Amino acid sequence: MSPAALGRLLLLVLGLASVGWILRELGAVPGTEWVDAHVRGQGVRGEAAFLLLGAVMVAAGLPRQAVAFLGGYAFGAALGSALALLAQAGGSGISFFWARAIGRRWTEDKLAGRFGARLRPLVESMRRQPFGTTLALRLFPVGNNLALNLLAGAVGIPAGPFLLASTLGFLPQTVVFSLLGKGVRVDGAVQVALSLLMLAASVGLGLWMMRRNRHF
Repeated sequence: MSPAALGRLLLLVLGLASVGWILRELGAVPGTEWVDAHVRGQGVRGEAAFLLLGAVMVAAGLPRQAVAFLGGYAFGAALGSALALLAQAGGSGISFFWARAIGRRWTEDKLAGRFGARLRPLVESMRRQPFGTTLALRLFPVGNNLALNLLAGAVGIPAGPFLLASTLGFLPQTVVFSLLGKGVRVDGAVQVALSLLMLAASVGLGLWMMRRNRHF
């Protein structure tokens, strides 16, 4: 690997890792106490703070489901889901375009050759059907959101279909975890039960879509 390629790889990884480290050091990774103090009851300012920090959390690799949970806790299921979805889409876009700007040439030249047996089928499927493949992957509650953002950006997947499919694929789990967050705050057994049913439906839909596309 050339020094220039190695430098781009290190910049790609360290840039996002440093954001996560800074957030932790500053105590800016929010939990319910932070939401109670800075978001709930703060009006537009609280919504803006949630959107900004939620997007940074997702871009740095923190679980997007946590953002949805806190959105439901702070704002209720409807508004919490909407704000969390915007934060998740924004954070995914940040890491996607970061990878496109920094890591694309390194990935195309090096990654496919080194890990081709594992990644090539997935990459080729995303290139042929960027919307459908991304949507199927996003519907699962497991998987690394940051890794998929970086891979898609680095190998040149079209931004429009990828980000639109990601946002739609995020929706079921976002509603699920927002309902869980609301249920925790108001001790709502109905919200918790409904969220679990929706999670099962999301997994089933993702499995069905993957079986239709056997290239990954």
